[in-house]
Amino acid sequence: MQLTQFAIDDSPHNRDGLVLHGRDGAEMVTAFISRRVMDDWVDSRQLYGRRKSLFRQQYNDLGRRNLPAIERIVTSKYQRGAVFNRQHPFVDVLLSDITDSGEVLDTSELVREPPPPAFRST
Repeated sequence: MQLTQFAIDDSPHNRDGLVLHGRDGAEMVTAFISRRVMDDWVDSRQLYGRRKSLFRQQYNDLGRRNLPAIERIVTSKYQRGAVFNRQHPFVDVLLSDITDSGEVLDTSELVREPPPPAFRST
């Protein structure tokens, strides 16, 4: 089984991470990779508290650039069924799913945005 019409959700959703949609026949499948998991996948060597987090446009761009690899990860977890996906057909991709897959993220075109100005009280 291969998911079809697999794509990044660019709508103004309120989830803090990469949202993807695909189809399994007539059934809509939604996948999610949290911002924290995306941050770890980009650079697992950074310490958690000092990590420069990605912004939505950055992880959406990374998702588009790496869509075939992400689709393989999502499809693999989806195929395991409801036993491994309690919210089936929703697929929550964990860092362990990515690590187990052996997929490597292409970050060659990642552009880090400067952080927003710090809030200063006067």
